[in-house]
Amino acid sequence: MSTGEVFVTIDGDETDQDIGNYERFLDIDITRDNYMTTGRVYQTVIERERNMGYGGKCVEVVPCVPEEVIRRIDYVAEQSQADFVLIEIGGTVGEYENILFLEALRMMKQRDASSVRSVIVSYLPVPPSIGEMKTKPTQHAVREANRAGITPDFLIARSEHAMDEPRKEKLARFCAIPIEHIIGAPNVESIYKIPQSFEDQKFGDSILESFGMDPRPADLSDWNSLADKIGTIKDEVKIGVIGKYFTSGAFVLSDVYLSVLEAIKHASWAHDRKPVITWLNSEDYENDPGKLDDLNDLDGILIPGGFGTRGIEGKIMAVKYARENKIPYFGICYGMQCAVIEYGRNVLGFEDANTEEMNPETNHLLIHFMEGQKENTQDGKYGGTLRLGSWPAKIKANTTTAKAYDTDSIDERHRHRYEFNNEYREKLETAGLVVSGESPDGELVEIVEITDHPFFVGVQFHPEFQSRPLSPHPLFNAFIKAAIQ
Repeated sequence: MSTGEVFVTIDGDETDQDIGNYERFLDIDITRDNYMTTGRVYQTVIERERNMGYGGKCVEVVPCVPEEVIRRIDYVAEQSQADFVLIEIGGTVGEYENILFLEALRMMKQRDASSVRSVIVSYLPVPPSIGEMKTKPTQHAVREANRAGITPDFLIARSEHAMDEPRKEKLARFCAIPIEHIIGAPNVESIYKIPQSFEDQKFGDSILESFGMDPRPADLSDWNSLADKIGTIKDEVKIGVIGKYFTSGAFVLSDVYLSVLEAIKHASWAHDRKPVITWLNSEDYENDPGKLDDLNDLDGILIPGGFGTRGIEGKIMAVKYARENKIPYFGICYGMQCAVIEYGRNVLGFEDANTEEMNPETNHLLIHFMEGQKENTQDGKYGGTLRLGSWPAKIKANTTTAKAYDTDSIDERHRHRYEFNNEYREKLETAGLVVSGESPDGELVEIVEITDHPFFVGVQFHPEFQSRPLSPHPLFNAFIKAAIQ
């Protein structure tokens, strides 16, 4: 079961969706040095001990593991020459998984209290049966932080509704936090309104002042213009995202494709459209092909990346419907591979065309293992062995892709183990499937498209990872433009 998106950095690190959010909000590329896990920390400590890095001294979980956490933080600060290093400790105060990171924070504060500030984020519920915002859970969270040796300097109070003054006063009194350091974070229409909300409460100024620094004016004019636009756009563009990881029991996990959904939003807003995104399960089309007719109600269809055989036939059926009915189609990674298979089956007549991932015994493997990847799987090497990170590609002139990018060379992030089989390239191109992007050496097909179509593009990479709120990705821009038209 998937529990959230895997985000890929430019240098090929597989992280969680939080890094993607930081990239989108900060408009910078984050590297593997900025991502830390308990496993990596333990691995480094063990390797150092095995290599006599501790000089034969006794190695213990505390303080050696927290010290390694601090070493990594210091390293990033030195390498980037940053004025501030922001560290997010995930999870909930008091749970086992983050206790060593909290100990690292305690040790940092003990080392130099003047240079460390701690912020706790806690939820203020309003039980429906009571109708009053309750502060007790947050008081308890702060007490748990105290038990770990940490006295929070700031409190961000998450809530469905805005926090009132009596609640703020109570938190200040019982949590021993200055009232001006308690920041409200109520639900907003869009996450892109949050910076505006924090700035209105002078959150940044309060942090600077706590370090004895003068407030600095923040220029959020472009950001605020976007945030204001999001709440006023009326005209819609309807996009269907066809996947198989949306559901978990009775719940919908839309954050599985978070970067894709955000990239759709970025491009839609740039075209002054309100994105109406529909989550579609590809297995529904396998069980009831008649449901494909519902795709006519959409302005565009997107199939994101994925793995495994479940639901692939439904995806291929949807691709065929989009191609034949001239509905703008955008295939990403697995969505590109599905487009190639569909074209091979229904245009070239290779009825058993498939991917090696689904049916390695087929007579027509249009998608097969990348060079070296078969050995990895045979040896049981799966983690971190895919083609990862940013890779260059050259773009064919006078194509839909070239018009979108307005350049002949690109760099995009990848995460895949299978690729287009070049043995079928000439046949597919002769039949009308255009290879509009390839690796610089011409060995890897990166982008395919169909000319006689409003928009039909499949990419082997993940463009969604490079889309930003104020600078939408060119391919998403072109897709949404075609959907609107």
